[in-house]
Amino acid sequence: MGSGTYARQRLMPFAVALLGAALLYLVFTDIALAEDAAAPVCGGKILEKCTPNSGDTAWMLTSVALVLMMTIPGLGLFYGGMVRKKNVGDTVMTSFAVTCLVTILFALLTYSMAFRAGTPFVGGLDRMFLRDILSDIGKGGIGNPNPLAATIPESVYICFQMTFAIITPALIAGAFAERMKFSAMLWFIGLWAIFVYAPIAHWVWGPDGFLASGNDAAWVKVLDFAGGTVVHINAGVAGLMCAIMLGKRRETGPAHNMVLTFIGAALLWVGWFGFNAGSAVTAGMQAGMAMLVTQIATAVAAFTWMVVEWALKGKPTVVGMCSGAVAGLVAITPASGFVGPLGAFAIGIAAGVFCYWGCTGFKRMFSYDDALDCFGVHAIGGIVGALLTGVFAVEQYGGTAGVLEGNVGQFFNQCIGVAIVFVYDAVASLIILMVVKMFVGLRVTEDTEREGLDLALHGEVVQ
Repeated sequence: MGSGTYARQRLMPFAVALLGAALLYLVFTDIALAEDAAAPVCGGKILEKCTPNSGDTAWMLTSVALVLMMTIPGLGLFYGGMVRKKNVGDTVMTSFAVTCLVTILFALLTYSMAFRAGTPFVGGLDRMFLRDILSDIGKGGIGNPNPLAATIPESVYICFQMTFAIITPALIAGAFAERMKFSAMLWFIGLWAIFVYAPIAHWVWGPDGFLASGNDAAWVKVLDFAGGTVVHINAGVAGLMCAIMLGKRRETGPAHNMVLTFIGAALLWVGWFGFNAGSAVTAGMQAGMAMLVTQIATAVAAFTWMVVEWALKGKPTVVGMCSGAVAGLVAITPASGFVGPLGAFAIGIAAGVFCYWGCTGFKRMFSYDDALDCFGVHAIGGIVGALLTGVFAVEQYGGTAGVLEGNVGQFFNQCIGVAIVFVYDAVASLIILMVVKMFVGLRVTEDTEREGLDLALHGEVVQ
């Protein structure tokens, strides 16, 4: 019996026991699941009228579809076009499998950990298995008790945040593409979603998170409208840890199909309106401004990347311009509800320049193999956007002033938030990778890598 088979046999009883314990917890802590939940008290950060608003709900349903489209098919095609033909199937299947795995975990556990009140570090478990979720059906017209989304049903808010939880770990796959075991990927993503994504989401977006700008008792109030820290820095740093642990690919090649990458980038751009404008959680003025600055910053960043690449390499490329667009989308994400058009222009230019450097000069400097530039685009873009949010935030738009309006302290708050997320993510991701390596192994064999992951791991090929 091989060591890998023996390790998996040891892991399976543990996983079954864990699920069984969770089910017992559900049964014995709340037998009467059918009883109506008590109506939340409105006041404070909660809007005065807690009944769902049909306009807000319609916009959020649309946003859910747009953000899900970003992962499947958007990210799958974007990444799939940049790998070699023999690894396309594994790449797109990774996006699909992550979507399924994270959906299950979010419903069972991580929604409650991330978005319910608990401690400043992690949420409570009162929504495990999504029990007692409130809606406008049969609950006296009560909507979501979450203060960030009081005018939509909690079921819609869960779906919206679920799509964020899906795309974040899916982004990490860009760093370990073409060389990680599929089984190892599933274990790593599952554990990472529980022990990294959920706590960080609670810190920044939870009702009592210690970095949450909406929490009056927060230790440091970090502005992150749609996921600069929670999604992009988080995914990018984890991707860097994966690239370091796995080592370099034995052979590399050019993107096999730039048209797939172009289609994927276009779907990401369109879907990002749901990502950023949807994070207003209302169909109002803030959503409109978030949409406008998202469009501006993305176009500016893509054009800037093209100009820089053209000047330094003599030719502009499709893959380069698509990467620049994604860099702009990443950088404007934390700022989208807080800055105006001028801030969007500045953030777009900075994203185009710094992310290009992150994907070329920085990567050469430290000699790591981030296959599809997860760290260079998402971590560096997220850091640029998070820091510049503290500079260009306009109080009239998002309720908080930045450096240009005299609030220098907000910039330092952003720096602290970035540093905390970066360090925790790096350490926790390395620990998870070491555990997975110990029990399952991380990297495919040399023969598998040479043959291609599609045929060796999945028995399929792209003709």
